[in-house]
Amino acid sequence: MTAEGQSTEELKERAKRCRRSIVQMVHKAGAGHPGGSLSAIDLLVGLYSTQMNVDPSNPTSSERDRFIMSKGHASPGVYAILHEMGFLSQSDLDGFRTLGSVCQGHVDMKWTDGVDFSAGSLGMGLSFGLGCAIAAKLDGLNYQSWVMIGDGETQEGQIWEALMSASYHGLDNLHVIVDRNRIQNDDFVEVQMEIGDIASKIESFGWSVKEIDGHDMEHIVEALDWSVNTAGPTAIVAHTVKGKGVSFMEDNPSFHGKAPNDEELALALEELT
Repeated sequence: MTAEGQSTEELKERAKRCRRSIVQMVHKAGAGHPGGSLSAIDLLVGLYSTQMNVDPSNPTSSERDRFIMSKGHASPGVYAILHEMGFLSQSDLDGFRTLGSVCQGHVDMKWTDGVDFSAGSLGMGLSFGLGCAIAAKLDGLNYQSWVMIGDGETQEGQIWEALMSASYHGLDNLHVIVDRNRIQNDDFVEVQMEIGDIASKIESFGWSVKEIDGHDMEHIVEALDWSVNTAGPTAIVAHTVKGKGVSFMEDNPSFHGKAPNDEELALALEELT
């Protein structure tokens, strides 16, 4: 089922709730990746609220749309939106990164309803999503395959192999969202290894590409609709801010994988009210 018909303001409020869940999860666990979850959450809210055909009462339906979080360490963002969609309970979120919890540090399809990809090393998710899209064609099914990748992740060669293959196969059911937050593990992407004009590079592989502000909910919803109504594989390059919504996390590489302390949590929640 989809959650269509929600206003832009309602989607913004949902994203704010998800941001609160993200910082609370990571604080309680004392570990996790808040920065890339916060940069991606507006996109995830837009996607699940307006496009994803999923049903928490039947999470393994063969007809469901697939979402692959290739940058799987951004699991708090995935868990936050799955909680909003009814796949996870608050107690599930409270168990983030604890032994036996369904909410592990990286998303894992063996543990969590609503998760379609077990993440680990970066660069693999687009190939997996490509396989899902080809399988849908072979099986005569109509589901869509959505993949989110990080901009630093595009330094992985496997990404470009998958881009080339998707164009060759003309997969109009494959959609990529690039979280272009300009920061990877230890530093800014331009310091680690600059990737340049990622949109034109993807387009040169035969994809249709749209660039957007990844925190403008109206633009997000419009781009997602464009993606499913455009022939061939499509990519949305979303320009985002790592740590968006929490002042001391924004554009701060140190919060790629660090939990806020008690004082920082209080400030974050105050900013997210």
